[in-house]
Amino acid sequence: MNKRHSMAAIAAAILLVTASGCAVTRGQESVGAYVDDTAITTAVKGRFVDNKDVDASSIRVETLNGTVMLSGFAKNATEKSTAESLVWKVNGVKSVKNEITVRP
Repeated sequence: MNKRHSMAAIAAAILLVTASGCAVTRGQESVGAYVDDTAITTAVKGRFVDNKDVDASSIRVETLNGTVMLSGFAKNATEKSTAESLVWKVNGVKSVKNEITVRP
């Protein structure tokens, strides 16, 4: 392979790597949406820790595109509903999926 072809191959490889490195494909979040979701999750967890009626260590919080999903276990129905109401008080929340199970 001559020097000209090698340089062309290297340039093409660099172009491929840089052009595809920042692409967002269907089903992925943009960097801005990821940061927003992380901020929402952090704020929700903070509210759980500050609230004496919710056991923050028993409830998992995940956020995707402003939709917050709660899972885990609650001691009673009041704890489950309190957790959901705290989520709605966080800025940026678009919807809540409350999958918390009340332990018998």
